[in-house]
Amino acid sequence: MIAIGIDPGTATTGYGIVNLKEDSFSLIEYGVIKTDKDLPTPKRLYILSKEISSLIKKHSPSFLAIENVYFFKNLKTALPVSQAKGVIMLTAEKEKIPVYEFTPLEIKMTITGYGKADKNQVQEMIKLTLALKNIPKPNDAADALGAAICGILKKNSPF
Repeated sequence: MIAIGIDPGTATTGYGIVNLKEDSFSLIEYGVIKTDKDLPTPKRLYILSKEISSLIKKHSPSFLAIENVYFFKNLKTALPVSQAKGVIMLTAEKEKIPVYEFTPLEIKMTITGYGKADKNQVQEMIKLTLALKNIPKPNDAADALGAAICGILKKNSPF
């Protein structure tokens, strides 16, 4: 089962693609999609949609798992992230890929067993789960890998 995880943003969107085969996780690809801050918002969102569509076509995931953030410290970041999330979800729908949303708490709980785990603990578990030599960087990509792993584990859970 292939899953694509997304940590949405307008300037930087993290993505991670993982596979679960015979109870073993493997990393397919991860990285970030960056858009130029000098571009108008519609152009940035178009680029984001185009890149997400390309990843979906390239890897044919079973679903897309996206981080759902309910709390923002800054309204200036909440609106662009919400715009990016909407475009990503629309793109997945156009590509006929189901979308599952997970809060950071759900992702932390699923990956580490502790909903208040810090970033380092989560990243260390992602590294172990995917048998990586190093913690994946940047943080946006690591968060996206966490969403993908969470999605697979939750989708395959009997609970």
